[in-house]
Amino acid sequence: MAKGREIKLPLPAAADLFSTQEERDEAKREFIADISLEEISDFPDHPYKVKQDESMLELAASIREKGVVNPALVRPKTEGGYEMVAGHRRKFASELAGKTDMPCIVRNLTDDEAIIIMVDSNLQREKILPSEKAFAYKMKLEAMNRQGKRTDLTSTPVVSKFRTNEILGKESGESRETIRRYIRLTELITPILDMVDEGKIAMRPAVELSYLPKEQQQVLFDTMELEDCTPSHAQAIKMRKFAEAGKLNEDVILSIMTEEKPNQVEQFKIPKKRIDKYFSPGTTPKQMEDTIIKALELYRRRERGRER
Repeated sequence: MAKGREIKLPLPAAADLFSTQEERDEAKREFIADISLEEISDFPDHPYKVKQDESMLELAASIREKGVVNPALVRPKTEGGYEMVAGHRRKFASELAGKTDMPCIVRNLTDDEAIIIMVDSNLQREKILPSEKAFAYKMKLEAMNRQGKRTDLTSTPVVSKFRTNEILGKESGESRETIRRYIRLTELITPILDMVDEGKIAMRPAVELSYLPKEQQQVLFDTMELEDCTPSHAQAIKMRKFAEAGKLNEDVILSIMTEEKPNQVEQFKIPKKRIDKYFSPGTTPKQMEDTIIKALELYRRRERGRER
């Protein structure tokens, strides 16, 4: 046969040669099953925090009494076992409730599909920390960007009509700029990001601080701890400008952080070393402050009683 008239036929994959159509369909079909908790691993780099707080204890009590009402979503791993996609809190609560397995929907998902579902399922929660949103938005945006570059997932690449961060904003009910700000928070060192979660540092100054090199962020955190203060938006902008000019160092950070702020409330400070012996290890500064205030109130009542 002439080379120009050669007909090329697609060859079936080896797996298709040794499996029936029913088996191939079954491999793609999702199903619900009770799966041992030991067989379920956490999603890699899961951005949402699973804490043993009051809400978790309530969930555990409910599961102990009624079981898991809504099945979790898992995907099978090639090496065996399953990976949690949606249901990390239910799994932890099940462990607290003394359960050994939990109902799960088993579904075959690509990495990017799993990331998007994992992020979306948790964004429906009533309370989400800034750090959780930050890493969740970053993971989903990266997955959407990868999908937009793949022509086998959609006839028209996602990025051809909208920027992926605009789509993410529309899906999340946030503006594109808000999405950008949250993702910037992932550049903060953990101690400073924790302060954002605790409400000690607001979003706008936190975004400015995210542009500081990690070493200078650590110096800033140490200064905040020592001076018991946090930067205003204006101070954060000033530090960023010094950093961009290559002039930010420990002395400059201390100088900026000790500037008197407008309407600043006078602070009374006690060296932590002087009061450490009165508290158990691990007591937070806020707990120490509350205890001292209560002790002073009790002392004042006693003094008034003596005067009478």
